[in-house]
Amino acid sequence: MDEPDDEQQAVHFEIADELMTFLPATRRRARQRAACDGTSTLGHLVEALGVPLPEVGPLTIGGAPVEPSHRPAAGEVVRVPPVPRPQPVPLEPGQDAPRFLLDVHLGTLARRLRLLGLDTAYHNDMDDPALVVQANEERRVLLTQDRGLLRRRALWFGAYVRGSKPDDQLADLLDRFAPALRPWTRCTACNGELVTVGKDEIEQQVRAGTLRSYDVYGRCGDCGQVYWRGAHGGHLEEIVERAARTVAAATIA
Repeated sequence: MDEPDDEQQAVHFEIADELMTFLPATRRRARQRAACDGTSTLGHLVEALGVPLPEVGPLTIGGAPVEPSHRPAAGEVVRVPPVPRPQPVPLEPGQDAPRFLLDVHLGTLARRLRLLGLDTAYHNDMDDPALVVQANEERRVLLTQDRGLLRRRALWFGAYVRGSKPDDQLADLLDRFAPALRPWTRCTACNGELVTVGKDEIEQQVRAGTLRSYDVYGRCGDCGQVYWRGAHGGHLEEIVERAARTVAAATIA
């Protein structure tokens, strides 16, 4: 967006530091301005600056709250904060944690969320319109690093995933939503729920050496995948313990 030459005909925006990542590198400064045409809403102007509305907290002008549908007047100064953390998500009856849907680029994060017992849908071949439809129909929070996807008006609830590494992405999401965790209860492959099974029930699916070494097993009620605490158990335990600490700290804050 080009800035207007006449400051008196502009709307001014104070952008929070946490939202600077969404601005073009050459324009990452706290004070922004946009032409006041009398018809554009605050929501439109904020997104034209580069900030997706799902990442924006309560907008204010002169300390008074305003809706994204507000049409600003020339000279008004709009404060643009990030979403509050932890961010509440509307839950369906019987739910104790948000449900998630991840785009095609976040497969590792999807498996880690499932490890923590969070209901997490993921497809490696679904396009953007289909993602929005599933998120809306199943009331899932759509997680993505695609800013254009977050700007889709039809999307009921979305969130930008910060970080390039799975550890950082997971920490960001847990800090943002502070969901109730139920580790070791979901299949990391398909998201089905695990049920405890005895050795006699899975002896045809597991090698004899494994049966001799481990006593506790779970099986996915959907795909039948069998799980046990194997060689990677220590690493996974670290992920679970770190996640629990992150959620606890976010809840206290």
